[in-house]
Order: sequence, then structure tokens, then C-alpha cells
Amino acid sequence: MANRDTIAAIATPPGVGGIGVIRLSGSLALSIGESLIQGSLPVRQVRFRRFYDASQQVLDHGICFYCPEPHSFSGEDVVEIQAHGGPVLLDMLLERVCELGARLARAGEFSERAFLNGKLDLAQAEAIADLIESGSRAAAKAAMRSLEGEFSARIRHLVEDIIGLRVYTESALDFAEEEIDFLADANISEKLLDCQQAIEQVLQQAEQGRILKDGLSLVLAGLPNAGKSSLLNHLAGYEAAIVTDIPGTTRDVIHEHISLKGIPIKVRDTAGLRDSDNPVEREGIKRAWQEINKADAVLLLVDASQGITPDDEAIIQQLDSVNYQLVYSKCDLLTDRGRRNKKANYISVHSGEGLEALINQITGEVQDFNQDNQTILARRRHIEALQRARQGLMQARQVFNDTGSGELMAEDLRQVQQDLNEITGEFNTEDLLGQIFSRFCIGK
Repeated sequence: MANRDTIAAIATPPGVGGIGVIRLSGSLALSIGESLIQGSLPVRQVRFRRFYDASQQVLDHGICFYCPEPHSFSGEDVVEIQAHGGPVLLDMLLERVCELGARLARAGEFSERAFLNGKLDLAQAEAIADLIESGSRAAAKAAMRSLEGEFSARIRHLVEDIIGLRVYTESALDFAEEEIDFLADANISEKLLDCQQAIEQVLQQAEQGRILKDGLSLVLAGLPNAGKSSLLNHLAGYEAAIVTDIPGTTRDVIHEHISLKGIPIKVRDTAGLRDSDNPVEREGIKRAWQEINKADAVLLLVDASQGITPDDEAIIQQLDSVNYQLVYSKCDLLTDRGRRNKKANYISVHSGEGLEALINQITGEVQDFNQDNQTILARRRHIEALQRARQGLMQARQVFNDTGSGELMAEDLRQVQQDLNEITGEFNTEDLLGQIFSRFCIGK
């Protein structure tokens, strides 16, 4: 894909460093690079050169190289300049290459051009940003698998299966006069179910990858004075929340981003769940339930010295299908250890008892995500597309089983294929691309 302009950007983070990189991509990249060094740049050979300004004064000296299209990252002519990493110096070099005909790149524009020029698909392009922003080793490994094309390969395999079903379905519709008995093929329902189960497997792995990328959302819930804020302070490592003996001290949701055993975790300390006439406290309780209903995991704290009260029972009934773990706090106040609930955790922030075991439990499942090297670092839009595709297949199977209507099933399968292709960018809109690449850093 030909581009009329040549883009340039500082590709290294802001601040002072030993090296700073300026990247150029486009049809004028070579001529700009050669004008900057006042010499030639051989193909794919690193050269040490001086960099000159418009008045022939030396701005700096460093390393540069030229990679011609289509063999570069972006698929265009690319020149990279490695200078000393001073912010003022890099700004002077960037200003000079712009004087020579380049323009400043938009956020993510290099990766966008790589996608538009067929160097990588959309899921791989997004994996670049995810790899850079990885908050843990597990997330970095999962992002690299996506960048290497594993996620895209699974999506393409799913699409091929859907295409096979569409070909059969639409062929049966086209040749209905040949007395092909479409309803007699009992394998259709089985194939639809196989595709649905395959999507569910990828969706599960994508959900795990989403947690690795965004962090595990963990909510601390329970009655007032159940020990939620004390536990938050212990996990955060500082006094993030006010702790008093007065019930209802926490009135709003307190957000803390922490790392436990290398796993990014978003902890939410919530208002105590109880009936209240105070409008401020009622709003805090409302927000607490909102956080509980969208959390990946919930720790329901119960004061061990009080045991499970009727009010605790009421909360448990409201939790219903929420993924929660029962945690007895203040267990140092217990004298009878034999009566402990073996299915619950017992902790004491005061003595430290049970805290390490609780942390291991919180992080253990997430750490296991990468044990089989199958987890893929997915984004929310990937998960939503997979969910739509799964729903479409469920609908197609139900339509086939109930009515045998090939026309309706064919339309459902067409939509499923489009939902899956949105992940890799086979079908896209300019608005979608703009939203995705605008979140990249400048120079990538």
C-alpha cells in the first residue's frame, strides 16, 4: 500500500537515556536519512555517522540503518537513527527530519501501516502494544504468543470451519431442485456444536488473557467492621483506607492497583453491606454491589469472633452466582480452632496468620493460566466478538434443530464469520482502526 507521506517519531520513552531512537517510514525515508548524514545508507547495513542540521553543524553522531520495502516492520522504506538519549537533542533531530520532508507520526501509526501493508493482522498489531505494556511475565509471554500469530491462527481455524458449514448450507439451498435432503444430514447439528465448543475454548483462554492483561479484579465485601479495610491496607503495603472501630467508616469504593506474586490485581474495598437510612452510606452500598457484580473474584469477609450472623447469611443469599470466597477475619480472637469451617480461609492482619495462604489462593489460579502455554492475551473487543460468535452459533443450531431452515442458519453463520474476522481485521471499519491504534504509544 503506497503512502504519500513519510512519518517520523521518537520511538524511545521520554526522559534522559544513553540511547534515543528516531524512526522514519515512507517513500522519503531514505532520502531524508541520507540528507541528515550527508552520505549514503546501504541496504540493511548499520553505519556510524554524524547527523547534521540545515547549517551543516553537527547535531550528534550515532548509528543509523536503512531497510527497504517490503522487508521492514511497516512494509515501507524505513530508516532508524540511534542518537544519544537527551530529550532536547532528540527534539532537534526530529525537527530536522521534519524539515527534510517528514511529518510527525500519529500514535500507533507505524503499526497501523504494518497492518494496512499486510505485515501483520489486527490481533498481532494489538499484541505489540500489549507486549510493551505487560504487567507481569505471564502477560508478556501470552502477548508474545499473540504477536507470533497463535491467537490469529486459532481464529482462522474457526473461520475455516464456519466457511465449510456455510459452503455446505448454501450449496444445499442453491441445488434444492436436485432433491438434496438437507434435513437428512444429521452431522450438521454435530458440526455446529463442535464449532460452538471450539469457540468456547478459545473464549475461555481469551478471558484468562484479559485478566493477565488488565489485572484480576478483586472486591473485598462484607458487613461493616468485618476487616475489609485492614486487609486492603495489608495487601497495599500502606494505610490506603481509614481503619476505626466505628462501623461504616468506608462510604465509597477505594481502588488500589497492586501486584501479588507478579500478578497485577485491582483491589476494591467497599462500603459495609447493611441497611442504612444515611443517603451517603446507601449510595456507597449501591456502588459496592455494582463492583461485586462485575468482579473476577470476591472475598466475603466475616468477623471470626462473631461468626456468620443472619446479616451475613442475607449477603450470601444475594451473592447468588457470584464467584466469592468466604474469609474469616480477626481469627486471632478465636480460642476454639476445632470448630473452624474447613472450606473457608482464616486470617488475622494483627498476627499475620493465614495471609500468605490467602494470597497464594488469590494468585494461584491466575498463575496456572500459563502452565499449558495456551493462554492468549486478549482485549475486551476480542472477547465481545467471540461472545457474539458463540451466541450466533447457538442460535444457528437452535434454528436448524427446530425448523431445519437453511436460509436462517446461513445468515447466522455469515454473521458468525464476520464477528470472528473482526478480531484479525479481515472485516474492519476506519472507526475501528482509529480507536485501536490511537491507544498505541507514539513511534510504535
